[in-house]
Amino acid sequence: MLRGVTLADYLPIAVMLVLAVVFVGAGLLTARLVSPKNPTPEKLAPYESGIVPETEPSQRFPVKFYLVAMLFVVFDVEIIFFFAYASIWTSLGWYGVAAMLIFTFFVAETLAYVWKRGALDWNTHQRRRYIEKEEAA
Repeated sequence: MLRGVTLADYLPIAVMLVLAVVFVGAGLLTARLVSPKNPTPEKLAPYESGIVPETEPSQRFPVKFYLVAMLFVVFDVEIIFFFAYASIWTSLGWYGVAAMLIFTFFVAETLAYVWKRGALDWNTHQRRRYIEKEEAA
């Protein structure tokens, strides 16, 4: 016979959560106390290219790279959903086919919108003309 769930049944979970918080806190506190506190110009310099910047950049980083990165994430998530669908398509039946067709429609619509807005166009003059033409209408 099944018995009711009591608060005592959740005690192991509560203990694990408390232990997790204690261990994370102890690790962060230990790192804070043990780490050296002597920043030098060498430690504060950028390390990726190894070149210390002498001046500020002459121009800003173009936003189109950010846009392409965001579009990559969106369409990468789409591929993840397609992979999951392809893994179990036989057990989903017609419901799964209909759901993926609807999903594919919305993804294709998103791609068409992005394409129409000129987000995939690297030539800024054409994109600017399209936006000006759309704003005038």
